[in-house]
Amino acid sequence: MIKYDKLWETMEKKNISTYYLREKSGIDSKTIRRLKANENMETKTLDKLCMVLKCRLEDIAEFVEE
Repeated sequence: MIKYDKLWETMEKKNISTYYLREKSGIDSKTIRRLKANENMETKTLDKLCMVLKCRLEDIAEFVEE
């Protein structure tokens, strides 16, 4: 399972809010809810997040065996 717990940690370290994500990257609130629920994401969404947060994929997502 892909988990996005690291996303919230990275955002906190960089002092970035979900409001900032919505305004600066065009990620809508529905997508943010899906990220919080660890649901499937398109790679283009992950790409947007990495660009806005100036980070690598492993800074926002990780694979966790169930």
